[in-house]
Amino acid sequence: MFSRKRGAAKHVRSADAPPSRALADSLASDGFPPAPEFGPWDVRYAPEGVQRLDLGSLQIPAIEGVEVRVQANPDGGVEQVVLVDGESALQLGVFAAPKTEGIWGEVREEIAGAMAADGVSPREVDGRYGVELIARVNTPEGPADVRFVGVDGPRWMVRALYQGAAASDPGREGVLGEVLSGLVVVRDNEPRPVREPLPMRLPKEMAEQGQAAAQQGANGNQLQ
Repeated sequence: MFSRKRGAAKHVRSADAPPSRALADSLASDGFPPAPEFGPWDVRYAPEGVQRLDLGSLQIPAIEGVEVRVQANPDGGVEQVVLVDGESALQLGVFAAPKTEGIWGEVREEIAGAMAADGVSPREVDGRYGVELIARVNTPEGPADVRFVGVDGPRWMVRALYQGAAASDPGREGVLGEVLSGLVVVRDNEPRPVREPLPMRLPKEMAEQGQAAAQQGANGNQLQ
Protein backbone atom coordinates (compact mmCIF):
# COMPACT_ATOMS: atom_id res chain seq x y z
CA MET A 1 0.00 0.00 0.00
CA PHE A 2 2.93 2.31 0.65
CA SER A 3 5.84 3.31 -1.54
CA ARG A 4 9.28 1.93 -0.93
CA LYS A 5 11.39 4.11 1.32
CA ARG A 6 14.22 5.80 -0.54
CA GLY A 7 17.27 7.29 1.14
CA ALA A 8 17.29 9.29 4.35
CA ALA A 9 13.66 10.29 4.32
CA LYS A 10 13.84 12.28 7.54
CA HIS A 11 16.44 14.75 6.25
CA VAL A 12 15.09 18.30 6.45
CA ARG A 13 16.29 21.69 5.41
CA SER A 14 15.08 25.17 6.19
CA ALA A 15 12.53 26.48 3.72
CA ASP A 16 13.22 29.77 2.03
CA ALA A 17 12.09 32.73 4.07
CA PRO A 18 8.54 33.73 3.12
CA PRO A 19 7.66 37.31 2.21
CA SER A 20 6.98 39.81 4.94
CA ARG A 21 3.44 40.53 6.07
CA ALA A 22 3.58 43.89 4.28
CA LEU A 23 4.48 42.15 1.04
CA ALA A 24 1.78 39.53 1.60
CA ASP A 25 -0.79 42.28 2.08
CA SER A 26 0.43 43.95 -1.09
CA LEU A 27 0.09 40.72 -3.04
CA ALA A 28 -3.42 40.24 -1.70
CA SER A 29 -4.40 43.69 -2.90
CA ASP A 30 -3.08 42.80 -6.38
CA GLY A 31 -5.62 40.04 -6.84
CA PHE A 32 -4.25 37.26 -4.65
CA PRO A 33 -6.56 35.83 -2.00
CA PRO A 34 -5.94 36.83 1.63
CA ALA A 35 -3.76 34.56 3.74
CA PRO A 36 -5.70 31.57 5.15
CA GLU A 37 -5.87 30.77 8.85
CA PHE A 38 -4.01 27.48 8.31
CA GLY A 39 -2.32 25.57 5.50
CA PRO A 40 -1.62 24.05 3.13
CA TRP A 41 0.06 27.38 2.52
CA ASP A 42 0.98 29.06 -0.71
CA VAL A 43 4.66 29.89 -0.32
CA ARG A 44 3.94 33.62 -0.14
CA TYR A 45 2.10 33.04 3.15
CA ALA A 46 4.25 30.30 4.68
CA PRO A 47 5.11 30.84 8.37
CA GLU A 48 8.72 31.46 9.23
CA GLY A 49 10.96 29.39 11.46
CA VAL A 50 9.66 25.94 10.44
CA GLN A 51 11.97 23.09 9.42
CA ARG A 52 10.65 21.41 6.26
CA LEU A 53 11.62 18.67 3.85
CA ASP A 54 12.05 20.59 0.60
CA LEU A 55 10.80 18.60 -2.41
CA GLY A 56 10.56 21.60 -4.71
CA SER A 57 6.88 22.23 -5.40
CA LEU A 58 5.96 20.77 -2.01
CA GLN A 59 7.58 21.42 1.35
CA ILE A 60 6.64 19.07 4.19
CA PRO A 61 6.97 20.19 7.82
CA ALA A 62 9.23 18.03 9.95
CA ILE A 63 7.05 16.69 12.77
CA GLU A 64 8.34 14.18 15.30
CA GLY A 65 6.92 10.70 14.89
CA VAL A 66 6.00 11.03 11.20
CA GLU A 67 7.88 8.78 8.80
CA VAL A 68 8.26 10.14 5.27
CA ARG A 69 8.40 7.54 2.49
CA VAL A 70 9.46 8.98 -0.84
CA GLN A 71 9.49 7.08 -4.13
CA ALA A 72 11.74 8.63 -6.75
CA ASN A 73 12.90 7.78 -10.25
CA PRO A 74 16.61 7.37 -11.13
CA ASP A 75 16.84 11.05 -12.04
CA GLY A 76 15.67 12.14 -8.60
CA GLY A 77 12.15 13.12 -9.64
CA VAL A 78 9.68 12.34 -6.87
CA GLU A 79 6.81 10.12 -8.00
CA GLN A 80 5.05 9.43 -4.71
CA VAL A 81 5.04 10.79 -1.16
CA VAL A 82 3.48 8.86 1.73
CA LEU A 83 3.59 9.88 5.39
CA VAL A 84 3.08 7.23 8.07
CA ASP A 85 2.15 7.53 11.72
CA GLY A 86 1.21 4.34 13.54
CA GLU A 87 -1.90 2.82 11.95
CA SER A 88 -2.50 5.78 9.64
CA ALA A 89 -1.00 6.94 6.36
CA LEU A 90 -1.32 10.09 4.26
CA GLN A 91 -0.48 10.14 0.56
CA LEU A 92 0.11 13.58 -0.95
CA GLY A 93 -0.10 14.99 -4.46
CA VAL A 94 0.03 18.56 -5.77
CA PHE A 95 -1.31 19.64 -9.17
CA ALA A 96 -1.61 22.67 -11.42
CA ALA A 97 -4.93 24.51 -11.36
CA PRO A 98 -6.43 27.67 -12.87
CA LYS A 99 -5.71 30.99 -11.21
CA THR A 100 -9.33 31.98 -10.75
CA GLU A 101 -11.16 28.79 -9.80
CA GLY A 102 -10.64 25.59 -7.85
CA ILE A 103 -10.79 22.10 -9.32
CA TRP A 104 -11.34 19.92 -6.25
CA GLY A 105 -15.09 19.66 -6.84
CA GLU A 106 -14.55 18.33 -10.36
CA VAL A 107 -11.76 16.00 -9.30
CA ARG A 108 -13.86 14.68 -6.42
CA GLU A 109 -16.72 13.83 -8.78
CA GLU A 110 -14.36 11.90 -11.03
CA ILE A 111 -12.90 9.94 -8.12
CA ALA A 112 -16.43 9.10 -6.94
CA GLY A 113 -17.41 8.01 -10.44
CA ALA A 114 -14.40 5.74 -10.76
CA MET A 115 -15.18 4.16 -7.40
CA ALA A 116 -18.81 3.61 -8.33
CA ALA A 117 -17.71 1.90 -11.54
CA ASP A 118 -15.74 -0.54 -9.37
CA GLY A 119 -18.77 -1.27 -7.21
CA VAL A 120 -17.71 1.01 -4.35
CA SER A 121 -20.22 3.41 -2.76
CA PRO A 122 -18.36 6.59 -1.72
CA ARG A 123 -19.95 9.23 0.54
CA GLU A 124 -19.40 12.96 0.73
CA VAL A 125 -18.87 14.43 4.20
CA ASP A 126 -17.99 17.88 5.50
CA GLY A 127 -14.49 18.29 6.84
CA ARG A 128 -12.05 20.96 7.86
CA TYR A 129 -11.30 21.87 4.23
CA GLY A 130 -14.83 21.46 2.89
CA VAL A 131 -16.35 18.43 1.20
CA GLU A 132 -14.37 15.20 1.57
CA LEU A 133 -14.91 11.78 0.02
CA ILE A 134 -14.86 8.60 2.10
CA ALA A 135 -15.30 4.96 1.10
CA ARG A 136 -14.41 1.39 1.95
CA VAL A 137 -12.47 -0.22 -0.87
CA ASN A 138 -11.24 -3.72 -1.55
CA THR A 139 -7.49 -4.33 -1.41
CA PRO A 140 -5.35 -7.48 -1.65
CA GLU A 141 -5.21 -7.36 2.16
CA GLY A 142 -9.00 -7.05 2.48
CA PRO A 143 -11.47 -4.13 2.89
CA ALA A 144 -9.87 -0.81 3.79
CA ASP A 145 -11.15 2.69 4.55
CA VAL A 146 -9.95 5.66 2.48
CA ARG A 147 -10.66 9.37 2.75
CA PHE A 148 -9.87 11.95 0.07
CA VAL A 149 -9.31 15.59 1.03
CA GLY A 150 -8.77 18.35 -1.52
CA VAL A 151 -7.46 21.87 -0.97
CA ASP A 152 -7.64 24.49 -3.71
CA GLY A 153 -4.99 27.20 -3.72
CA PRO A 154 -3.84 29.91 -6.15
CA ARG A 155 -2.99 27.94 -9.33
CA TRP A 156 -2.58 24.66 -7.42
CA MET A 157 -4.54 21.91 -5.71
CA VAL A 158 -3.35 19.54 -3.00
CA ARG A 159 -4.95 16.10 -2.98
CA ALA A 160 -4.54 14.16 0.25
CA LEU A 161 -5.49 10.52 0.68
CA TYR A 162 -5.84 9.22 4.23
CA GLN A 163 -5.64 5.48 4.79
CA GLY A 164 -6.03 3.38 7.90
CA ALA A 165 -7.29 4.72 11.21
CA ALA A 166 -7.27 8.37 10.09
CA ALA A 167 -9.52 7.46 7.15
CA SER A 168 -12.21 5.73 9.19
CA ASP A 169 -12.09 8.31 12.01
CA PRO A 170 -10.94 11.89 11.20
CA GLY A 171 -10.49 12.42 14.92
CA ARG A 172 -7.47 10.12 14.71
CA GLU A 173 -5.56 12.21 12.15
CA GLY A 174 -3.18 13.32 14.88
CA VAL A 175 0.17 14.52 13.58
CA LEU A 176 -0.74 13.66 9.99
CA GLY A 177 -3.39 16.37 10.17
CA GLU A 178 -0.72 18.73 11.45
CA VAL A 179 1.45 17.87 8.46
CA LEU A 180 -1.37 18.59 6.02
CA SER A 181 -2.15 21.94 7.63
CA GLY A 182 1.55 22.83 7.58
CA LEU A 183 2.33 21.98 3.94
CA VAL A 184 3.81 24.67 1.74
CA VAL A 185 3.17 24.72 -2.01
CA VAL A 186 5.70 26.43 -4.27
CA ARG A 187 3.98 27.00 -7.62
CA ASP A 188 6.40 28.05 -10.37
CA ASN A 189 5.47 30.55 -13.05
CA GLU A 190 5.49 28.02 -15.87
CA PRO A 191 2.19 27.64 -17.74
CA ARG A 192 1.01 24.09 -17.08
CA PRO A 193 -2.03 22.07 -18.12
CA VAL A 194 -4.70 21.89 -15.43
CA ARG A 195 -4.17 18.81 -13.21
CA GLU A 196 -0.59 18.26 -14.32
CA PRO A 197 1.45 17.15 -11.27
CA LEU A 198 3.74 19.93 -10.12
CA PRO A 199 7.39 18.84 -10.27
CA MET A 200 8.94 17.46 -7.11
CA ARG A 201 12.55 16.43 -6.67
CA LEU A 202 14.62 14.91 -3.90
CA PRO A 203 16.93 17.32 -2.10
CA LYS A 204 20.48 17.00 -3.43
CA GLU A 205 21.73 15.21 -0.32
CA MET A 206 18.96 12.60 -0.45
CA ALA A 207 19.45 12.02 -4.18
CA GLU A 208 23.18 11.48 -3.67
CA GLN A 209 22.55 9.04 -0.83
CA GLY A 210 20.09 7.09 -2.97
CA GLN A 211 22.54 6.92 -5.86
CA ALA A 212 25.31 5.75 -3.53
CA ALA A 213 23.07 3.02 -2.08
CA ALA A 214 22.07 1.88 -5.56
CA GLN A 215 25.72 1.74 -6.64
CA GLN A 216 26.66 -0.29 -3.58
CA GLY A 217 23.89 -2.71 -4.34
CA ALA A 218 25.04 -3.06 -7.93
CA ASN A 219 28.63 -3.67 -6.84
CA GLY A 220 27.44 -6.28 -4.37
CA ASN A 221 25.54 -8.12 -7.06
CA GLN A 222 28.59 -8.15 -9.29
CA LEU A 223 30.67 -9.80 -6.57
CA GLN A 224 28.23 -12.66 -6.09
